[in-house]
Amino acid sequence: MRLLCDEAIERYAHDHATEPSAVFAALREATYAEAQSPQMQVGRVEGALLRLLVSLTRAERVLEVGTFTGYSALAMAEGLPEHGRLVTCDVDASVVAIAKRFWAQSPHGEKIDARLGDALETIDTLGDATFDLAFVDADKARYVQYFEAILPRLRPGGLFVADNTLWSGRVLAPESTDDHGIHAFNELVARDPRVETVLLTVRDGVTLVRKR
Repeated sequence: MRLLCDEAIERYAHDHATEPSAVFAALREATYAEAQSPQMQVGRVEGALLRLLVSLTRAERVLEVGTFTGYSALAMAEGLPEHGRLVTCDVDASVVAIAKRFWAQSPHGEKIDARLGDALETIDTLGDATFDLAFVDADKARYVQYFEAILPRLRPGGLFVADNTLWSGRVLAPESTDDHGIHAFNELVARDPRVETVLLTVRDGVTLVRKR
């Protein structure tokens, strides 16, 4: 991921976000030691943002697409009330195994329900479940599909959060399938009358989409 802001500004923002609990530092270290593409992990700034969004929306049920090593899931779980629940989807059992090791070290880990398999298929198995907030950070080519699958399950006023929506600037001149997937999602939600949206220049771009 190419930094969109000056490195010193990124560091300043990092240092002025609420410091996470110790388990997150250990999880980050394990991710860089054990996982491929460890830079995919959300960090302190985005983790703090997600935790705050869950708290501010008073979410009780959260859906995540793209678990990776579990940093974002645990950050959001910390923002949930004691009875809150988070369903997170991933296809890679090896990274989810790392996630579960660290969730077990947190009192909030019990709120997390990890599902292995294709996320769109998993969403189809959720029956009539609805959610207050959804966070998507998975294969970029399918962002529009994830949005269309999840939006009907969001309560009115619910929040859809998408990561990497500036895609290191490649949205300005998309070439690859992933580039076009992100750009298509950005174009859709900016004009969709069902929602209101803002694209934030946090890390690699974070889009907040509120269901009307």
